[in-house]
Amino acid sequence: MSQDLELAIEAARAGGRIVAKYFKGDYEVTEKAPDNPLTIADTEADEEIKRIVLGARPDDGWLSEETRDSEARLSKERVWIVDPLDGTKEFTQHIPEFCVCVALTVGGVAEVGVSYNPVEDKLFAAARGLGSTLNGEPVSCKPTTELGDAEVLASRSEIGRGEWADYEDLMKVKPTGSVAYKFALISAGEADATFSLTPKNEWDICAGVTLVQEAGGVVTDRHGRPLTFNNAKTLLPGVIAAGPGLWGPIRDTILERSGE
Repeated sequence: MSQDLELAIEAARAGGRIVAKYFKGDYEVTEKAPDNPLTIADTEADEEIKRIVLGARPDDGWLSEETRDSEARLSKERVWIVDPLDGTKEFTQHIPEFCVCVALTVGGVAEVGVSYNPVEDKLFAAARGLGSTLNGEPVSCKPTTELGDAEVLASRSEIGRGEWADYEDLMKVKPTGSVAYKFALISAGEADATFSLTPKNEWDICAGVTLVQEAGGVVTDRHGRPLTFNNAKTLLPGVIAAGPGLWGPIRDTILERSGE
């Protein structure tokens, strides 16, 4: 798995160089859907990552936010799941809270994850059984156990829609960019947790799952169930990612306040 991790790092850095080239530059912004922007940085980074990864692993499957999906991946044991620029909205607003995400799944299980923020030059990397690192140094999740002491990262859009109103009295809620970057910060002990009751795509969270788990944390869907990847339908029903002492209290709070 170490060779796959090295390949993921190479690809993420290459994609990051393209993203950094366009940051604060002039480029056209289009919308794939309402509140879902797309730029040339997304598409060029996607092409470069795909060239590197499938050039080295031509028999593996491929799933990316910016590549037309193919059912061929569903028959593959090994599938790379990529978001070439998670946090395009922050990118277009010149907020450096986004990252390039490259992940490998084997049999539906996240095994390798790399998230790279090229503006901050922060490379988060992990592989199953090898631990998590930030710029090559080992990292781990925070040991926080009390919600009142926790810094929990939240989507600005979700805060704006009022989706955090039921939780802001219980914990310190910090608006933060892309969901993948939230996971990366949690893995490095720079925040305690994040969660979302809104469905997320596989490419949004796959790399971060390995990062957080290998840093000692817990990641599940919003219902507390383990996550599996390379599904025919890529939307997953929300997510909870937290250090080991906070996952339970957060899950209990969601159950209580959402009425599930």
